Amino acid sequence: MRSGARRAVNSARRNQRLLTLGLLAAFSVVVIVLGAVAFDVVRDFIVSANILPDWSIDPDDGDVGYEGALPVWTGTDRVTILLMGIDRREGETAPARTDSMLLLTVDPVVKTGAVLSIPRDLWVPIPMGGSSTEGRINSAHYFGELYDWPGGGPALAADTVEYNLGVPIDYYARVDFPAFERLIDLIGGVDVYLEEEIWDPEYPDENYGYDPLYISAGWQHFDGEMALKYARVRHGGSDYDRVRRQHNVLRAVFEKVTRPEMIPSLVPLAGELWETLQDSVVVSPDLSLTKIVALAGLAAEVEEANLGFYAIDQHYTVSWETPDGQLVEIPQRELIRELRDFIFTAGPAPVSEDGPGQLEEEAARVQILNGTLVGGLASETAESLIQGGIDVADVGNADRSNYTETLIIVYGSKTFTAERVSELLRLQPTAIVEAGGPAGEYDIVVILGTDYSPGGG
Repeated sequence: MRSGARRAVNSARRNQRLLTLGLLAAFSVVVIVLGAVAFDVVRDFIVSANILPDWSIDPDDGDVGYEGALPVWTGTDRVTILLMGIDRREGETAPARTDSMLLLTVDPVVKTGAVLSIPRDLWVPIPMGGSSTEGRINSAHYFGELYDWPGGGPALAADTVEYNLGVPIDYYARVDFPAFERLIDLIGGVDVYLEEEIWDPEYPDENYGYDPLYISAGWQHFDGEMALKYARVRHGGSDYDRVRRQHNVLRAVFEKVTRPEMIPSLVPLAGELWETLQDSVVVSPDLSLTKIVALAGLAAEVEEANLGFYAIDQHYTVSWETPDGQLVEIPQRELIRELRDFIFTAGPAPVSEDGPGQLEEEAARVQILNGTLVGGLASETAESLIQGGIDVADVGNADRSNYTETLIIVYGSKTFTAERVSELLRLQPTAIVEAGGPAGEYDIVVILGTDYSPGGG
């Protein structure tokens, strides 16, 4: 069995190209207005309306060229960008910590991509010149601003991620909270499904006090302010829960801005979107608008099946309390290295062309069990798996309804089907469990936990 199984993000319809302005927002972590409008549909409109400035391509930059009127990425090396959301409110100028960190990587040759979420409580050495200090990884940005690190907080944050993960970072980008709210409002808000209610009596307000937050379970329509609160709320949960909620917002934005009916309303907003990003986003000095547009076109060529979504979560860390009482997460470096190598070395590999043949050869019988209180979840999941070529022989309820993690239990040796199930459900590699022994009535049993939602959890 492969050591990792892809977790594809719920991106736009296959072959649908995305507007380049949107990628910059995606670079800005939770702002993620990826694909403000369909790229092909508005290409001529954007150029003729002069919404974007004239392109200026450095003749020495072999990674960018032209295709018609717009820049295109011509480089062949993997490109990796660190995306940061900053814990700073409008009007504040003091050094701040990052609230969210993502690594986005694209292989321009085989057209694969991945996003890796990094928890802010990860306890790591922060390299500062000839020495280093230990702290939460989100404090690297704070120290970079406090001590005037070359390039400031974003540069030290990038150096810290690169130092600890061993992943070369080509570019970085950072956004603040007000930009997140404005951009969500510009697209008319997002719809998010909550598996359970949220109650946080200690959610922070703008004056360093409390603004109690309650959100009921079920479908909710969030404006920018509420989307930010949902993505940031932490009381009663872990940093990993926050990552999951941010992913939910990401997918909601993907779904919203890629609807065909959204194109007419979003085209007139392209200028305002770009103005918002210019005012609120800090990027590495060598990440020009020309490169952003070229990278956007490259990212649009990565199809849904070849785009993975991962997180350094509780499977890769151990909780620890520091001597001064801080609750942090210690990285399990061997496990993280395995995940890193899977993502950034070979990359999430496309499903082989003989995949259907291998599924047919294994002929695995799969059972789907609902281990949550969400009605109809097993049936809905079964439908999506059947469309992916999986033989779902039975659906039902698990022995209990409080499973927190989804499990793919493999009896026997039909591991290719198990990996394909993991890919289709967009699960972490650790979801696959080998039970050993001969198979019974079913070769694979999937128990759905509260960490799973249709389309990716």
